[in-house]
Amino acid sequence: MWKRNQALRNANISMTGVSNSISIGLPSYGLYAEPRFLSQSYRNFPRRSSYKYLRIRAVQGNDGRRRLVDIIRIIPELSRNYFRSRSRRTLFGGISLLGGFYVAQTISLSFGALGVNDVIAAVVCVLLAEYVTKFYYSRPKVTFPIALLNNFKMGFTYGLFIDAFKLAS
Repeated sequence: MWKRNQALRNANISMTGVSNSISIGLPSYGLYAEPRFLSQSYRNFPRRSSYKYLRIRAVQGNDGRRRLVDIIRIIPELSRNYFRSRSRRTLFGGISLLGGFYVAQTISLSFGALGVNDVIAAVVCVLLAEYVTKFYYSRPKVTFPIALLNNFKMGFTYGLFIDAFKLAS
């Protein structure tokens, strides 16, 4: 047992160089995956729970660690930078178009097979499509997420039309 633990520690220490050379996070924002080793004092820490051994420290200053709020705040900037490429915008536009088509086919199949509440489902689908259209055309400037929503709506409408043609034949 002791030899196995020693071998695992040696493997962890030898992997330290590899994990330090490859950063998994986003280095420009300070998000790194760093290995943390337990100190000797922590290994000797008693396992029983007691109020004497519980210490709560407040984060003071910026010691390089990121809080969850900081990570959430940089997500919009990261997505803007990611979608600057025209090919990525086109790819996600196509994915949202096909996603709308898939959702329309699924809704049509579900409510059409049951034959219950299909009129109510159709009304809800038309109202959602009209709301998205109003939302899209009332904006002075169309942003990328709104364009994705409009692409989804176009795929959704196209899927409903294709399903109507299938039923008519």
